[in-house]
Amino acid sequence: MKALVFLLVLGNLLFYAFGAGYFGRLDNPDAGRIEHQVSPERMRIVSRGEAPAAPVKASEPVKEEAPAPVPAVPVLPEAAKEEASKEEVAKVVEVPSVCLAWDHLAVADADRLAGVVATKFKDFKVTRRTIAAEGNGWWVYIQPQASKAEAEKKGSELRELEITDFFVVQEGVNRHAISLGVFSSEKGAQDRLAELKAKGVRSARVAPRPGKDSTVKLLATGPATDKSALIAAAGKVLPKADALLCK
Repeated sequence: MKALVFLLVLGNLLFYAFGAGYFGRLDNPDAGRIEHQVSPERMRIVSRGEAPAAPVKASEPVKEEAPAPVPAVPVLPEAAKEEASKEEVAKVVEVPSVCLAWDHLAVADADRLAGVVATKFKDFKVTRRTIAAEGNGWWVYIQPQASKAEAEKKGSELRELEITDFFVVQEGVNRHAISLGVFSSEKGAQDRLAELKAKGVRSARVAPRPGKDSTVKLLATGPATDKSALIAAAGKVLPKADALLCK
């Protein structure tokens, strides 16, 4: 038993002496290099003939360019907007107007010329003035209504005011006018007008009485750009009538 223990102790001592190099080392020049390596974890193995890869640099943050500023649209206050609108309207060029007149026209000729103006020159406004012949007297009347129905309506209003001595003109330049009396003198016509106003009539007036010898003065007002065309058209309808500028 003691001999066995002795052999085990002896074997351990021999193994330790061999591992420690007491019995000599192998002739391997690289055997001790591993112990003398410095920072072996930083070594990288590459393929033969290839250069080592360049160290990866930390990526720099990409700078985002600020968007270009959007020009602000000025907001005008309400007062400024109104002033701008007025300036725009003021810049509009106004078309000059002209007034043409034809004197001493017969009623039929005045009707023909007025029809031409109303049909071909709708931008012109036509006004008629009856010039009574001397000796026809004076009359009190309500100016011509737009239609027969309007004239009858006006007659009904007169009857409500207890005025019955009138009649509606049926033809001529004063068609659909309401005659309230014919007088030989202007004073008699004015007295009748005062009587009518006292009863509540406000639209009656006094004028020379139109007769067979009465004439018409026709006036047309509109854009000056159509002046020449209107004069030419009137010359075809009434060759002997001259167009004059209104006074």
